[in-house]
Amino acid sequence: MLPTALSLATTMLIVALLLSAWRLLRGPGLPDRILALDTLYINSLALLILIGIRFDSAVYFEVAMVISMLGFVGTVVLSKYLSRGDIVR
Repeated sequence: MLPTALSLATTMLIVALLLSAWRLLRGPGLPDRILALDTLYINSLALLILIGIRFDSAVYFEVAMVISMLGFVGTVVLSKYLSRGDIVR
């Protein structure tokens, strides 16, 4: 039962990653692309956690934590750039 659920969840996350990548490339505006990038990294985090569960390895969870911290900072910086036009100001 668990391998079937993991396979199904992995397949659905891969589809979500592809759809997010499509929105990132074809998004009509900058806010859509930033949101697609945010969704892309969150879906990749979920995929890494599923892989960690499947292979019973803690390394994938640590990598997911590092990616989540970098993704959060990246989202904040891009949002600040979008709202102000400058990052440092």
